[in-house]
Amino acid sequence: MRDVLYLEQIEQAEALLKPQRVEVLRQLAEPRTCTEVAARLDQTPQRVYYHVKQLVAAGLAELVNERKVRGITEGIYQAAARSYWLSPRLVGRIGLRKARDELSLGYLLDLMEEVQADIAALDRAAPELPSIGVSGEIRVPAEQRPQFLHDLQTALQDLFTRYGGSEGDAFKLAVACYPKGNDND
Repeated sequence: MRDVLYLEQIEQAEALLKPQRVEVLRQLAEPRTCTEVAARLDQTPQRVYYHVKQLVAAGLAELVNERKVRGITEGIYQAAARSYWLSPRLVGRIGLRKARDELSLGYLLDLMEEVQADIAALDRAAPELPSIGVSGEIRVPAEQRPQFLHDLQTALQDLFTRYGGSEGDAFKLAVACYPKGNDND
């Protein structure tokens, strides 16, 4: 089972975005038969099998084994991944963006979409994927925002200058700064 499955096909999204199928998929975190899933969800095995068939056809679940029960072959299925990422490209955007304004939330969404696609394209089978994630919270008074932006750009430009040569492993660096939601959420 993969950690993440990046969904870029509309058929995959359509198969996943049905509440009953999401519940079936959750049950398939461990290998189970349709009968076992049906008992856990208080549904008929036939109904669960229908959903499992759709999930398998979309590549979201897979047949991992079979067993004979009273002369009938019963499939054992498992989810293809622990989590699923839906490509923002499937939804699209309404209207055209006039400019790439680095201070706009639209630009931030574009950046996150690019990062998400890049991460999904990585070969997770590789023995080592050197990467780093850093997150933190800062507080910047409104009157200091221009200075903060200047300091951030200066720090990043220093890194790009120092490590921007043509030798060594290539890494992509993306920095996002956005308003934090309420702590009460």
